[in-house]
Amino acid sequence: MPINPKKTQMKEQEPEERIKNFDEVPFGYSEEDAVIEAERCLQCKIPKCVEGCPVNVNIPGFIKAIKEKDFDSAIRIMKNTNSLPAITGRVCPQEDQCEAKCVLGKKFEPVAIGRLERFIADWDANRGMVLPEINDKNGLKVAIVGAGPASLTCAADLAKMGYQVTIFESLHSPGGVLIYGIPEFRLPKAIVKREVEYLSKLGVEIKCNIVVGRTFSLNDLFDKGYSAIFLGTGAGAPQFMNIPGENLLGILSANEYLTRINLMKAYKFPEYDTPVKKGGTVAVIGAGNVAMDSARSALRLGAKRVLIVYRRSENEMPARIEEYHHAVEEGVEFLWLTNPTSYFGDDEGWVKEMEVIKNELGEPDESGRRRPVPIKGSEYRIEVDNVIVAIGTVPNPLIARTSGLKTGKHGIVIADENGRTSLPGVWAGGDIVTGAATVILAMGAGKKAAFDIDKYLKEKYILKKEISWSI
Repeated sequence: MPINPKKTQMKEQEPEERIKNFDEVPFGYSEEDAVIEAERCLQCKIPKCVEGCPVNVNIPGFIKAIKEKDFDSAIRIMKNTNSLPAITGRVCPQEDQCEAKCVLGKKFEPVAIGRLERFIADWDANRGMVLPEINDKNGLKVAIVGAGPASLTCAADLAKMGYQVTIFESLHSPGGVLIYGIPEFRLPKAIVKREVEYLSKLGVEIKCNIVVGRTFSLNDLFDKGYSAIFLGTGAGAPQFMNIPGENLLGILSANEYLTRINLMKAYKFPEYDTPVKKGGTVAVIGAGNVAMDSARSALRLGAKRVLIVYRRSENEMPARIEEYHHAVEEGVEFLWLTNPTSYFGDDEGWVKEMEVIKNELGEPDESGRRRPVPIKGSEYRIEVDNVIVAIGTVPNPLIARTSGLKTGKHGIVIADENGRTSLPGVWAGGDIVTGAATVILAMGAGKKAAFDIDKYLKEKYILKKEISWSI
């Protein structure tokens, strides 16, 4: 039977309907769809796709099981290395990672690995999630600071190894960027809650509303009996352009905007008392995934016109192609090679106009992308009611400042490839180390740190007292 050159399509809401709600856009695969797509996998002897996965999922193995309709084996294979498949199946940029390495992709469209991952995770949830084997408790405690993807992964792996794990989260709900940064229509909060509950079933304790570095310090955690600490607090401090008028009302960081909408449910106002000004014309500065999320959220809140303003061209845009296509379908407009230079407000201090300048592309900069060069005399003004700044984030400096952790540019925590920091017994991973990156890369860092913490604690304690280690 010849191989279908194209991926099995996923049904999704039509653009004209989905811009009126915050429901998830794709509907996911049926069992029949999943089996059909799994049959496209070549089952390569040397699976390049695995090389592209930051958490080293046995991709051919779980796809083969789906093909054979052995869904129980498929999810067990998946969760052997990935504790959050329902999340990664939805937000992981597979097109740049596992699917980019797919051998089938050299001639046809690659296997839809992400869609199959989502399918098997949802199948598992619908039948009642089955727990993996968990080692006996070894008597040692590990503290995890932050409850984002790096932390959740690290916690899950350590819990399975037999450690008593406690997560300390500053917000009132665990999930980090998964809960406050990614919109409902891309990642439903019920999915995040479900994955967090899975960790609780593994024995992980989660304590919210605790700000480490303020409520208590890293040293306090060691004094409380924790033998190791993992920092996965992300990069939640927004960056701005520092141009005239940027302090006007109606100009928000994407972090604040999306947190109000996602975590505080502004889209359900007045049921949830968190109003967000909807605006007639909303301009979003930047063209990454966060910018796409902000723009698409603005449409759903009722904006008449939404513009994405980006200083480079479409070719340099960092957003996922899927998110870009969805934004285009939904009516978002794009101003390429354009950059804001200043903002102007009304008598009450609200932003009213945005002055922009056109760019042309020069030589590549340190990112490898061609540097935008302003074209003198090309300035013009655009009427706006809201501006959402989505140009990047940096780590909150609180923990580093109160602990003496060594940091680099923009407050990035310095750590080795396994996450070991300058402080003995302290690891870090995810955006706090790399700067703003993807969920799956953060998860990969959490997994590496978990195995290194295990190695470190075994070396430290096995010579000092008898511990029944399960290997």
